[in-house]
Amino acid sequence: MQQAPAPFRTSYERALNALRTGDLQAAEWQLRKIRSAFPGEVNCLRLLGLALLAQNRFVAAVAMLEQAVRGAPDFVPARTDLARAYRCAARPDDAHRELCTVLQRAPTLSMAWLVMGDVLADLRKFTEARDAFRRARALDPAAAQLSLHNQALTGGRLAEAERGFKELLLRDTGHVGALCGLATICLKSGMIAEAQRLLRHALAQSAHSPQVLSLYGQTLLDSGQLLAAEAAFRRVLLIEPHSVQCWIALGSINGRLMRPEAALAAYREAERIDPGQPLLHLSIGHLLKSVGRRSECEAVYHECIAREPTSGEAYWSLADLKTYRFGAAEIQAMQALTASGAGGDANIAQLHFALGRAYEQRGQAAAAFGHYAVGNRLRRAHSPFDADAFESKCRRVITRLNRDFFDANRGAGFADGAPIFIVGLPRSGSTLVEQILASHSCVDGTMELPNILSLVREFEQLDARADAYPESVQAAPRPLFQALGRRYIEETRPLRTGRARFIDKLPNNFIHIGLIHAMLPNATIIDVRRHPMDACWSCFKQHFAAGQSFTYDLEDLARYYRQYLALMNHWDGALPGKVLHLQYEDLVRAPQARVRRLLEHCGLGFEPGCLNFHQTQRAIRTASSEQVRQPLYASGIGQWRAYADELEPLRRSLAELVT
Repeated sequence: MQQAPAPFRTSYERALNALRTGDLQAAEWQLRKIRSAFPGEVNCLRLLGLALLAQNRFVAAVAMLEQAVRGAPDFVPARTDLARAYRCAARPDDAHRELCTVLQRAPTLSMAWLVMGDVLADLRKFTEARDAFRRARALDPAAAQLSLHNQALTGGRLAEAERGFKELLLRDTGHVGALCGLATICLKSGMIAEAQRLLRHALAQSAHSPQVLSLYGQTLLDSGQLLAAEAAFRRVLLIEPHSVQCWIALGSINGRLMRPEAALAAYREAERIDPGQPLLHLSIGHLLKSVGRRSECEAVYHECIAREPTSGEAYWSLADLKTYRFGAAEIQAMQALTASGAGGDANIAQLHFALGRAYEQRGQAAAAFGHYAVGNRLRRAHSPFDADAFESKCRRVITRLNRDFFDANRGAGFADGAPIFIVGLPRSGSTLVEQILASHSCVDGTMELPNILSLVREFEQLDARADAYPESVQAAPRPLFQALGRRYIEETRPLRTGRARFIDKLPNNFIHIGLIHAMLPNATIIDVRRHPMDACWSCFKQHFAAGQSFTYDLEDLARYYRQYLALMNHWDGALPGKVLHLQYEDLVRAPQARVRRLLEHCGLGFEPGCLNFHQTQRAIRTASSEQVRQPLYASGIGQWRAYADELEPLRRSLAELVT
């Protein structure tokens, strides 16, 4: 190459840059021009083969790379690329033979081992494939740099890690480890679509890499594509059968797909492989709780405490059963743990929430409130809520997604009336309404689904500040709404059992009713309301796993509640009659009339089973799972009054809303 004429070097560099940037047709055109002038130039033949391979023109790629190898039998990168082309052309035996030749001549060539892993997986030689993938990573010339960048990533230094991964990709645009690193950063930042794009590029380099597939499976899981995620993790387990994280992921997927026994089996396999895996035994307890196996669930939580006496989550899990009563010894143990600071702030916060529940059950309001307040203060310190930003976002939604927007997009969405969205403030009765509807023979109860939030994230990321929503929805072309509606229906299909209707019960979706209506105009929407003081108090004393940071402070709660009402009033004005507002207290006091009205709004006939909802057997994964397995009771109404003194700041903030 050093002695090649200047025009050749210029043309070759131009083709190489086009290939690196993904302009495959330009690369091919340039390389064919070079080949006409220099028909036997092996570097040109190799690049042309790669350009054809990237366009999925496998037969032509094989022919070009074979010619390159004939011209330079010792050119091992070209022989490795030929093996890739053989594999893509469904010739795994030829690919295997070629790679054996390469590795005899260059046993430390990382890329050859990576391709060998794929080929062995194709040949279903999974143990050998695992060894090949491990050798590829160990022999990677950039392994030391990659390790440093991954340390920055795990240490939370995301900007530093991102710079490092991008530097690696400047030298090798298909470096699997660097692509996985960048994808992990995107995943941590909520940029799931970008993470998937990077990982699809990585899969084009190595279709069976456990590192890539497990991360890709996580992006699919986070975006609610459960069957695709399951398939990805099962492919990993063929090669890495002892991957604890994959078994845990399968447990989560099976739980969300309403396959409790399969979920338990997956969690127990993970626990068999690594009995010391943190939080795994708790996951088993949570799953038993969701399917109503109360005594087993309780026993598992006690086992967790026996294994890890400082576990705040285990104590809170017992408290979150709602009807579990702590004994004096348990209260004393929790008090000692909070005094010692065991496990850090997150652990201590859960212990305070559990102690709050214990004292609440004993009627000691001041002590209960004190513990809830400390627990919330600890959580807020680590996950503060930006009330100003939330209010600004709500005002923008009201301004942009108005009646003019809906008039302009009338008829643009996907005309499927299967979804029933239940929205409102958390802890306001949405799980009760879901259980009532799921007791109907035509309705599937599917739990809180992440799909709408995933779409919102995609709209948010359409500007550099990741704050493009709702303006990006307002500006979206009409055909997009039909495509999004269809996508939502397809993504949620695996959760259904064949019934005509299904429920999506994510309370915070009240913010996104405009988007929901634009993409699914025939969907049913129900807003479940509770007295504002009871609703806010119930949120304040609930330790949510994630995503409800507005509940950590009474003033934040009041401001959030006001925005919730403002948005619901806006939707009523922009979409008259679209939303049924169901008052929790009315449902408890006059269940038959309210249930009939609820079913009527959903276009469903009355069935007595909806009044006997507590007898319905199904998995329930929310904080109210134990409560909705009981008949309706009125003891939850007016609970805040026992804490009236402590909640006076909240009452003043809500002012005219409290009657």
